[in-house]
Amino acid sequence: MSFDLIVIGSGPGGYVAAIRASQLGMKVAVVEKESLGGVCLNWGCIPTKALLKSAQVFEYLKHAADYGITVSDYKADFGGMVKRSRDVADGMSKGIQFLFKKNKIEVLNGFGKLKSGKKVEVTAADGTVTLHEANHIMLATGARSRELPNLKQDGKKVIGYRDAMVLPTQPKSMVIVGSGAIGCEFAYFYNSIGTKVTIVEFMPNVVPVEDEEVSKQLARSFKKLGIEIMTEASVEAVDTSGDGCKVTVKTKKGEEILAAEIVLSAVGITPNIENIGLEECGVITDNGKVLVNDFYQTNIPGVYAIGDIVKGPALAHVASAEGICCVEKIAGLPVEPINYNNIPGCTYCSPEIASVGYTEKAAKEAGYEIKVGKFPFSASGKAKAAGAADGFVKVIFDAKYGEWLGAHFIGANVTEFIAEVVVARNLETTGHEIIKSIHPHPTMSEALMEACAAAYGEVIHM
Repeated sequence: MSFDLIVIGSGPGGYVAAIRASQLGMKVAVVEKESLGGVCLNWGCIPTKALLKSAQVFEYLKHAADYGITVSDYKADFGGMVKRSRDVADGMSKGIQFLFKKNKIEVLNGFGKLKSGKKVEVTAADGTVTLHEANHIMLATGARSRELPNLKQDGKKVIGYRDAMVLPTQPKSMVIVGSGAIGCEFAYFYNSIGTKVTIVEFMPNVVPVEDEEVSKQLARSFKKLGIEIMTEASVEAVDTSGDGCKVTVKTKKGEEILAAEIVLSAVGITPNIENIGLEECGVITDNGKVLVNDFYQTNIPGVYAIGDIVKGPALAHVASAEGICCVEKIAGLPVEPINYNNIPGCTYCSPEIASVGYTEKAAKEAGYEIKVGKFPFSASGKAKAAGAADGFVKVIFDAKYGEWLGAHFIGANVTEFIAEVVVARNLETTGHEIIKSIHPHPTMSEALMEACAAAYGEVIHM
């Protein structure tokens, strides 16, 4: 069959691009080998948030007395939590099916492979092969859990994020290798329901991409919850021959052996670029990623790539934005390239982390003279009333011109208001304009206004 656009992969990049292309009048097909919505919807962003919500509710029950409520005879139902998570994911995947029908997008079930002459070969689960052609082909094949040579995943004792969502029983102990968003979210989830959790991080701080003050605050909060943290440490080997795992960890002091029932490898992701026809069609790659221009065109006319398989942050909302940008360019709309310095990042453990732009260290290294403002949630009425006083809001401005260089949040629900900073930076808003924009009281978002005021020596509640 012939289409205007064929998208290989239906994750948050692929399915969003397909819907936008359909809105712009294109005849669209999407190739998907598993479930619509890709990893994010089925095995990432959405089901993990469902698990984290279960953990949060359980935490509330544990601390009900702090809120003047007596609760007795409660326990974590691990199987029930997993089932709820899978039900949420399944429901969202059905939502994508509905959107595809509404937008008249054809689904080609199977494994998609790029062929020369603007064609896509689709191999169905039963081995049936069909060939389809399109004026434009978009690769949106996403990524999978990265495997280290000395940390081979067997799906039982040494697992990746996908296995961690559907374990048959709750482990008594777990070593998590890597403290990025995936590692920290699972650390919070499993610790909150009673699993003994140890994080092993190679870098000097947990969540190493974040501002250093945020990293240190998360470490304090996690230690308070009983999570053990080993930084500047690396897993050298895992012995799975016994009942559990013996994990050899190299630290500055020497080697240490940890015992754990499960080892979760959360050391990043690997782009899915194998066997999709890149070499045969001459698509250029570099260091495991497809090379594209500002509008996601590869070196082969009519072939595009977005999401985790191209350079940039491997985030769902980035893939969606890239997909929309790409199809709007194809359609001839006036499109600006994405500003990758204004991409928000969020981590959904408790306390949550949200950030955008330069860290303090990066701003200084870039040569800026800066003004920094910080406001702690311990001084926020809403945070204190909610029993969530951990954390702070930190903002960074260029002292010379007032440009908003970055913002870094850690605390309850902070992922919900980082977008204010993204929009403000997009509009080239200054700190003074935020200070003079009346924020509702009492809210967590007031802390942002107060932090901006702190940067300019005008803070009221501190």
